[in-house]
Amino acid sequence: MSKGKTPSTPAIRLLKERSVAFTLRFYKYQERGGTRVAARELAVDEHLTVKTLVMEDNNRHPLIILMHGDLEVSTKALARELNVKSIISCDTKVAQRHTGYMVGGTSPFGTREKLPVYMEESIRDLPCLLINGGRRGLLVEMSPSDLIEVLHPYYVNVGISP
Repeated sequence: MSKGKTPSTPAIRLLKERSVAFTLRFYKYQERGGTRVAARELAVDEHLTVKTLVMEDNNRHPLIILMHGDLEVSTKALARELNVKSIISCDTKVAQRHTGYMVGGTSPFGTREKLPVYMEESIRDLPCLLINGGRRGLLVEMSPSDLIEVLHPYYVNVGISP
């Protein structure tokens, strides 16, 4: 893919539609490398990278959780906050079916199904963030306020150190 041409993903199209200011940040994708590799390749603090995780509750209701790249989600704490018995990560194929994105390229923007979005509350205090643009090896850099304006996430406090 040429870096001179803007990729057309549902996420990028939605951000353009909403007139959101963002910068494309390309990096060499590494299978299972996650935010650690993205942050290293882009020379940014991993805390500024935001991962998009697709999970489901015990009734199989899917949801998206946005978490700092250097933290993990306490599924027990998330289940308590959502008042459900349990939360688990979705199977790769199930996540792809709900979002329309391949795992490793999942964006919270422009998902196939409208899913509730939960966001670690401290993300809103970042000076900027980098989040998946809908394709492996592509992040978009944007302000937390723009992300909040587009997604209207519910705030949670469920991040834990790995």
